[in-house]
Amino acid sequence: MAKYRKKPVEIEAWQFTKKNFTKGAPDFIKYAPNKPVTLYSQYGGDVIYGEIQTLEGEMRVSEGDYIIRGVQGEFYPCKPDIFEQTYEKVER
Repeated sequence: MAKYRKKPVEIEAWQFTKKNFTKGAPDFIKYAPNKPVTLYSQYGGDVIYGEIQTLEGEMRVSEGDYIIRGVQGEFYPCKPDIFEQTYEKVER
């Protein structure tokens, strides 16, 4: 069986935490065409969650998840452990 490696591509990502949510979402989320990401806060900010319109349909984003904008401008959530195994920070 053939093996494949993921091509090195750069994506934009933001971790959805209470602290980051309080500061506000980054521009790549706030100003995305068609508003694919909706973030919610309940109970005075104790509970946060969101919904993302992905290529596969609507998905939920939970606290601690990363919100990723992919190479074609698509959005999707990613659990922290998978994110850390798949991506590394690009230093500029």
